[in-house]
Amino acid sequence: MASHALTRTVLLALAGMQAGGAALADPRPADDEAMIELAWDSGCFNCHDVHERVRGPAWIEVARRYRGDEDAFEMLVEKVISGGSGNWGDDAMSPNRRVPEEDVRTLVAWLLTLE
Repeated sequence: MASHALTRTVLLALAGMQAGGAALADPRPADDEAMIELAWDSGCFNCHDVHERVRGPAWIEVARRYRGDEDAFEMLVEKVISGGSGNWGDDAMSPNRRVPEEDVRTLVAWLLTLE
């Protein structure tokens, strides 16, 4: 029985490696629940939602637009902190200077992993 459990564990690990290592090393900085809580506490849900457009774009759409763009992370961090407009229609994003930069960086890193 122990041999069967070990074989199953090895097969799951190998499957994870073939799927880009997701089973061995999740690229997300924290679990989804913690990120949702941080976003809620930071006021992000006043204008955004993970899957639906509110005033600002759905985060899943942001992730899709910027996936693979090596400059996106820093640009989005700056946009969240300083605000801006023009990327998603006529609505401007308000500055979020009261949110610690470390939290903004954590949230943007997580957001960019959404699928």
